[in-house]
Amino acid sequence: MNRLKIAHIRIIQWITENIPLQRLIILLSFLIGIVAGLAAVVLKTAVHFTGRLLTHDLDISSVNLLYFALPFIGILITVLYVKYFVREDIVHGISRVLYSISKKNSRLTPKTMWSSVIGSTFTVGFGGSVGLESPIVTTGSAIGSNIGRWFRLNYKTTTLLLGCGAAGAIGGIFSAPVAAVVFALEVLMLDLTTWSIIPLLISAVTGTAVSYMLMGKGVVFYFTVMDPLILANLPYYIILGLFTGMISIYFTRGTKRIEALMERLGKVYFRWDRTQKRFIREEIIGKKILIFQRLVIGGTLLGLLIFLCPPLFGEGYEALKMILSGHSADLANGSVFYQVKDNRYWLLAFLCLVLVLKVIAMAITTGSGGVGGIFAPTLFMGGVSGYILANILNMIPILSVSDKNFVLAGMAGVMSGVMHAPLTAIFLITEITGGHGLFLPLSLTATFSFVTSRYVEPHSIYTSRLAKRGELITHDKDKAILTLLKTNRLIERDFVAVHPDQTLGDMVKIISGSKRNIFPVVDSHAKFVGVVLLDNIRSIIFQPDQYKTVYISELMTAAPVLIEVNETMESVMNKFEKTGAWNLPVVENGKYTGFLSKSKIFSSYRHLLQQFYEE
Repeated sequence: MNRLKIAHIRIIQWITENIPLQRLIILLSFLIGIVAGLAAVVLKTAVHFTGRLLTHDLDISSVNLLYFALPFIGILITVLYVKYFVREDIVHGISRVLYSISKKNSRLTPKTMWSSVIGSTFTVGFGGSVGLESPIVTTGSAIGSNIGRWFRLNYKTTTLLLGCGAAGAIGGIFSAPVAAVVFALEVLMLDLTTWSIIPLLISAVTGTAVSYMLMGKGVVFYFTVMDPLILANLPYYIILGLFTGMISIYFTRGTKRIEALMERLGKVYFRWDRTQKRFIREEIIGKKILIFQRLVIGGTLLGLLIFLCPPLFGEGYEALKMILSGHSADLANGSVFYQVKDNRYWLLAFLCLVLVLKVIAMAITTGSGGVGGIFAPTLFMGGVSGYILANILNMIPILSVSDKNFVLAGMAGVMSGVMHAPLTAIFLITEITGGHGLFLPLSLTATFSFVTSRYVEPHSIYTSRLAKRGELITHDKDKAILTLLKTNRLIERDFVAVHPDQTLGDMVKIISGSKRNIFPVVDSHAKFVGVVLLDNIRSIIFQPDQYKTVYISELMTAAPVLIEVNETMESVMNKFEKTGAWNLPVVENGKYTGFLSKSKIFSSYRHLLQQFYEE
């Protein structure tokens, strides 16, 4: 092991001395693109063959109890795999990537390079109602992160390589290199510079080329037939944008509430009380969750939903192809709406039901322990939304809109509203459909959906959890640096603490041996009770007659505000600004820990700013 470490160090030294950093980044971005593209091919192929193996000679459009059981089995295998092999949370992939950028110096564990691929293969291959894109983005990001870590690159460069991995993965699974680059800049919120664009493009194009050579255009979803654009219908795409914006709000809020409900289901159980001779409801306190109880409840509910609405099975791309090819009525096969599927109004009612239940099915899949993402569900719901609205508008005698174009624009609308990424949505739909003629309506729908959703939900589904905890890094450089600063690492602990019962004489002796002008006062239980400022007692420290009669409890004053050990730096700076203080005490559960000084924070801020943004 020591020889390996020595060899590693020598390799890094040779590379540092012989290869300029910018050239090294170019070479690594090319390597990352290849590996991320291969990972996308492996994931898509594994899911495809798993699905074919399990559903061979079966028809999802027919009533079959196997489609009730398969998603449950897939989530069960995923839960066992995560619990006993991975042993870390891999459900919300992109949120984990954003958290690593904000709080872990862009470091993802080595096992993240393969854990999400295997987990999502079980979940989606067995029919879980989620997508593959989030797991492959996590995988690509982990590849970039670990390569940057192996070469011992700084935070800024490692973050760029992490983004290269994400771009290569998106390019590989969608064959959409431009959308992949925009995703890295818009969703992962990487800093936009001329130099950062080049490595991202290299990785995205390389990942796309690898997947295209191995799989052709059948990577995820590809559709080229569309109707000509009628400029007079552009206002209706604005209506579609508002409609998909509302759908996006339902998607985001519904997902968060159902996942929270699934988490609560994992903390509540009933036990038989012999004395009262009845079941009593108990709740687990803490982070422990009854994962198998949650799995049984969620898996059963998911099976029932898919049994009721077969289009909820799997990612949903096959259902979208049926809608775009003019076979939307076949979506009702195997459902309770089968007998009336040829009735236009009943078919729309069925699709509305699918639209509502898709969010529930997706959230139950992830909330039960399945591994998957929201890319595919947003595209599915967007396509169904566009088809429903197009048919409603076409019921008006004087109107005639293209349902195919509305399906494609709706896909961009819901993706834009849910992910708060209008540019990603526009370029993705444009690239995977070759529909450059629809660029204008796609832009209108995505923009109005984004504005509508952003007005109600200020953060995307990826960032809302992090933003709530103050752990979200953004394009705002000031906030980004504050997010990276960790409160517990800036605490100064060389302040001498005193006791309320000590006298002024004791205080004088302490002052003579201290280099600080502030003295925290703590009680016998180490609880912080106040502070003594040297400036406030300077007038009496030269009066020996008061040394034994004046106590520290009479000299101390209350601190203007207290700071908790794990408080966010943004909150800390707000407290400094409101109080005007230069030093504030830090406590942990009321016990004194140390002080934070504004001058040290500014010094660390300047150092990190220079390190992070140096070219």
